[in-house]
Amino acid sequence: MKASPEAQLRLLELADLDAELSRLDHRRRSLPELEEYQRIEARDTELRDELTALEAAGSDLGREQAKAEADVDQVRSRVERDQTRLDAGQVSSPRELENLQSEIASLARRQSDLEEIVLDVMERQEAVERRRDSLTQEQSTLARQRDEVAARRDAALEEIGEQVEKAESLRAGVAAAVPDDLLELYGKLRTQHGVGAAALRAGRCEGCHLSLNTVDLARIRAAAPDEVLRCEECRRILVRTPEPGP
Repeated sequence: MKASPEAQLRLLELADLDAELSRLDHRRRSLPELEEYQRIEARDTELRDELTALEAAGSDLGREQAKAEADVDQVRSRVERDQTRLDAGQVSSPRELENLQSEIASLARRQSDLEEIVLDVMERQEAVERRRDSLTQEQSTLARQRDEVAARRDAALEEIGEQVEKAESLRAGVAAAVPDDLLELYGKLRTQHGVGAAALRAGRCEGCHLSLNTVDLARIRAAAPDEVLRCEECRRILVRTPEPGP
């Protein structure tokens, strides 16, 4: 393949611009704000799930408390009714009196047990509410952090986008000055090796960073200036430069 030395030197500009675009792409994909934003989103999802579970638990406890309180009221009413009969002297039979007193004592124990249940449910309900308040506060804090991180992320992405746009514009101008067949070869090699062209300086290929042997250097010295050369080691296009060397 033949191409003017000027066109071949353009490949080094392309390689530099492509390397810059690759760096920008890597920077865009590895912004710390992206990972931080994902971490916040993941934690927010955990909070929402736990808050949903707490809401369900609170509803269950509310029903449990209402039932326990209703049971207490029912037992208390029976105690009051039996005590009223006892105080009014409506029971004359000693056996019936004994049974009534025994029932009142049994109901009092039952009432005490039910009141303990109510207190236990209320304590669990308060624990749920404290946890819910804590998670809600954390959720508000996360929302502020997410907004801050998103603002930094968007600013960084905008800056990178501007740099990418500038590099792509420069690349388009350089590529326009490269013959189509040479540009196609460069693109193919870039796909295969990451870098499509490298400079030859001081007898060394800057693509694979290996020094050429005397045979290859002699071949390069003998080649016409418009001949497109390839590195025997890495197979990239080898661009001769004006710097001291072959």
